[in-house]
Amino acid sequence: MSGGTGIPVVSVVGKSDSGKTTLMEGLIRALTSRGWRVATCKHHVHEVDIDQPGKDSWRHARAGSRVTMISSPTQFAVVRAVDAERSLDEIAAEAGAGGCDVLLTEGFKRAGNVRIEVSRMARSDEMISEPEELFALVTDNPDLHPEGVPLFGLGDATALAVLIEECFLGDARDVQGEPRDGD
Repeated sequence: MSGGTGIPVVSVVGKSDSGKTTLMEGLIRALTSRGWRVATCKHHVHEVDIDQPGKDSWRHARAGSRVTMISSPTQFAVVRAVDAERSLDEIAAEAGAGGCDVLLTEGFKRAGNVRIEVSRMARSDEMISEPEELFALVTDNPDLHPEGVPLFGLGDATALAVLIEECFLGDARDVQGEPRDGD
């Protein structure tokens, strides 16, 4: 679940265009509306330039800065050059250090032990995960229902968030039994 990081890591996986991002948005809204502090990480298999080409911070990095920070009154971002891809444990540790209760990831098909697969009929009639790898399946395909795997419809993000809360977030409650607020 947390890989020793202290916060749960829940990975949303599926084929391209299956609805992963839409599910992520629904889970984020549902969990934050219930008082949980959510971190997210989108996995990208190809090299990606996070900063905006031509902007000052981008120019700093191109000049050789290993860490570029961008600060404004409402946001703070850190862009680090790395020699190797970060592990899920490292990413979760960063999220936990940032005060988050749960890390939701999108696209980590080969990592994570709490997986929610999204499978949309218009995209595929097959799953990418083995049933024993799944925490839940989100699908509109009535033919996909692996034994022992909780099944949710494509629009059931709130019900899935409740299951995530029940299974993984109980220990993140303060002494009054309420989710910790934004300190």
